[in-house]
Amino acid sequence: MKILFGNLKHSKHAAMEMSVGTIVTIVLLMTVLVLGIFFVQKIFSTGANAVDVVDTQIQSELQKLFANEVTKIAFYPTSREVVLKKGDTPKGFAFKIRNNDVEDATFFYTTTATDASKCGSTFNEEDADKMLLGGSGEIDVGRGDISEGVLVKFVVPESAPPCTMEYKIEVKKGGSSYTGLNFFVTIK
Repeated sequence: MKILFGNLKHSKHAAMEMSVGTIVTIVLLMTVLVLGIFFVQKIFSTGANAVDVVDTQIQSELQKLFANEVTKIAFYPTSREVVLKKGDTPKGFAFKIRNNDVEDATFFYTTTATDASKCGSTFNEEDADKMLLGGSGEIDVGRGDISEGVLVKFVVPESAPPCTMEYKIEVKKGGSSYTGLNFFVTIK
């Protein structure tokens, strides 16, 4: 009988130790979960703030480019060279248009590849144009005003060869040419 009650005492003690161990494990896991959520939230809020800061910096750089009152288009990056990597998130350029006329106007812009000859015979201007996101559209600009910034991105396919291509932005007003500029895109 003593053996029977001795084992019963021992199993109650073991059950108690197991319960305490389970509670400690649950508390530790909940602490790790809460800390994980906290750090993920911090990382995302920091990332969102970084994007806002970059956007503000690009907008201010584009504004500076219009210091000359004759300038009709401002392009960022100011070097007019866009460097892209295969498999990277879509990247591109930004531009603004100034309406130097005395009336409100709607401007139509088109971005097209003008020279992809350095990309080999399997990649041409048509292939280069397919990489564009937001490469054409229209913008309403008040008289003497500067448009909102337009962002054009590139999605580089894995099949694209490393090379440098030339593109052109052409801006038209009422069917006639208003302004334009050429820039280079390098795929690495």
